[in-house]
Amino acid sequence: MPGRQHLSDVPLTEEPTPPETAPAAPPEDPLRRIAIIATAVLVPVVVALVVLVNVLGGNEDDDPADVGAAPTSQRADLPPLPVEVPPVTPEAEASCPALMSTLPLELTGELSRQVDSDSLFAYAWGEPPIVLVCGVDRPADFVAGVGLVQIEGVQWYVDTSDPDLTVWTAVDRAVYVRITLPASVDSAPVTSLSPEIAAALPYRAPTPG
Repeated sequence: MPGRQHLSDVPLTEEPTPPETAPAAPPEDPLRRIAIIATAVLVPVVVALVVLVNVLGGNEDDDPADVGAAPTSQRADLPPLPVEVPPVTPEAEASCPALMSTLPLELTGELSRQVDSDSLFAYAWGEPPIVLVCGVDRPADFVAGVGLVQIEGVQWYVDTSDPDLTVWTAVDRAVYVRITLPASVDSAPVTSLSPEIAAALPYRAPTPG
């Protein structure tokens, strides 16, 4: 019949599909954030420490037997050594500090040791001791005609009158420097110290008594 529509001719309206909802993000874990910050801080510190150890930690080829050895910067484990010294003169005050500041902590295998004296210009190594005193008096027996021994540019007066000691005195410097050795020790300590004395103290022609 005209004017009638069949149901099949009526367009059907589709129901709107609701949009999908994204899942909610889980709440941030505060402990995880702290761990990330701590890692960011600690990693550079650890790297810096590793570099420092590699620089200062020594050579990998060091002998393990040397671990217990006394470092050269450590004095010998000996009691303070009493050392008699003359009164300090203005010449000694002007000249001796330059020498004392260059003396080695180890001399011919002997470590330095503390001294007990009225002067800062006394130094000692080992036992039996090797003793240096800067700014001493001219040796009484250093007179005209006495022979001198020259070592590394320094002229020495040698006194062997004491059977237990050998006394070497540098006589061509601005001040006299005395080195006392056990009689059993050769001139090796004097040879080692002569360049230090020559460099630290200016030359002065010997003036025997």
